[in-house]
Amino acid sequence: MNAVAIIPARLGSTRLPGKVLLDATGKPLIRHVWESAKRAACLSRVIIATDDARVLAAARGFGAEAVLTGEHPNGTSRLCEAGALLGLAADQIIVNVQGDEPEVEPEAIDAAVAVLETGECSIGTIAVPFAPGENPADPNCVKVVRGLSGNALYFSRSVIPFDRDGGGGRDAACLRHVGLYAYRQEFLERYARLEPTPLERAEQLEQLRALQHGFRIGVAVRPSARIGIDTAEQYAAFVARISRAS
Repeated sequence: MNAVAIIPARLGSTRLPGKVLLDATGKPLIRHVWESAKRAACLSRVIIATDDARVLAAARGFGAEAVLTGEHPNGTSRLCEAGALLGLAADQIIVNVQGDEPEVEPEAIDAAVAVLETGECSIGTIAVPFAPGENPADPNCVKVVRGLSGNALYFSRSVIPFDRDGGGGRDAACLRHVGLYAYRQEFLERYARLEPTPLERAEQLEQLRALQHGFRIGVAVRPSARIGIDTAEQYAAFVARISRAS
């Protein structure tokens, strides 16, 4: 247990305002994320990083460690400041757990950390095969292609790879990227100083900044059913699942 999870929790949201504090289940959404992350075997701490005093108060109210940051363009940048505020060591492994994924699987967190610890990469993440009924052509589903080493070759909102003659077989099947990242504090500080890249701007995927600047991203392939909450409909479905399980 040596990794630290930081959950960036921004209160503002275009499609579902204030979603991290929605509490139709009897708990704010951010608490579900925190409780799920705490079950990961590799974590020694789970910390909520937010730019809003209301989220900070809610987090501390249910017993979470929390830190108040400034405004940031993305979650990675917020993690960098949070790590500095917490005084984390340069080699500390940090897991970026999205603040709107209440059903994040502890095993997925462990897998991302394992990739970082065992591979020659700056970032560890995971991908899953597309399930029946999922649409790989959906631009909201990010796809990833891996090299033989297991490191990412490219991420895209388009379907990749294009198996022209169907000769790629199972190993060329499209993989859905899961936005869970593990890295060290020293890399976060370097990343924050990197200039955005053309591919990042084109695809609107911040992990492409790291790839285009030459950093390696290790990708573990494992099953995952996690679902992020972006809309009122998705939140209602989550509340229904919680109700059925209780």
